[in-house]
Amino acid sequence: MNTITTTDFNFPNQKSVYHGKVREVYNINNDLLVMVATDRLSAFDVVMPKGIPYKGQILNQIATKFMELTQDIVPNWLVATPDPNVAVGHLCEPFKVEMVIRGYLAGHAAREYALGKRILCGVALPDGLKENDKLPTPIITPSTKADNGEHDEDISREEILSKGIVSEEDYLVLENYTYALYQRGTSIAASRGLILVDTKYEFGKTKDGKIVLIDEIHTPDSSRYFYAEGYEERQDQGEEQKQLSKEFVRRWLIENGFQGKYGQEIPEMSEEYIASVSERYIELYGKILGEPFVKADISNIQERIEKNVLAYLNK
Repeated sequence: MNTITTTDFNFPNQKSVYHGKVREVYNINNDLLVMVATDRLSAFDVVMPKGIPYKGQILNQIATKFMELTQDIVPNWLVATPDPNVAVGHLCEPFKVEMVIRGYLAGHAAREYALGKRILCGVALPDGLKENDKLPTPIITPSTKADNGEHDEDISREEILSKGIVSEEDYLVLENYTYALYQRGTSIAASRGLILVDTKYEFGKTKDGKIVLIDEIHTPDSSRYFYAEGYEERQDQGEEQKQLSKEFVRRWLIENGFQGKYGQEIPEMSEEYIASVSERYIELYGKILGEPFVKADISNIQERIEKNVLAYLNK
């Protein structure tokens, strides 16, 4: 399967390159960032050995589309999309926190709740909730932005402010933007027959001090979606929710004895399983954007990306 799992470009005026878990970010003249979405699959903060066909294109196109759909309420870093796997944006200084917002008790929050925890990131949760129940009101549960592949850690608003990770003035902006984006994302998801269960946003500051949305938004890697139809019935009957997110990969890994803990081995992903993961990503693309996914030419992805980015930078 032809996938892109690593890049080593050398663009004009390139100052540096940062290799993240999924994206590779090229600094052009300390002015622009060229962000390449690879086909790498990350779960439990561990990158899986094999790539997922079309995953990078899907993530990039969902994220850039939602940047366009939310730019009227929250400014963002995006300037251009010269290639299906590439976004070009303003160089920003990222905040060292991820703004996680949850409307339902699912995923990590549900696992913590099942352990008896009723305070998550300084936010109190009521007793008597079941996994995937809707919360009384959406809550923000931030996490620290880990470097070098380390695990992101839960952190409270109070800790963020007391440690000076973000100033109170800036944090209020991050909170307001997070609620506004989640509300817009929830509305768009509902129009597609989906529930935006939880998601995370990342923000940065431009050179002139403006706070903007960066990285990805409302993708299956950063968000969890349920199908709205049948949600109540499944909850009432104690059944698992039908969902579109990366959680199905996490569940598969857990079932195969892997949660990213020391000493655990990543289970072998067969070609059939990888193809099924790719199909799930394609399915989510169609559902959340309400349009069919058009596969880009992947006969030589590296060459295609380099050609398109160079054409843009040389304009």
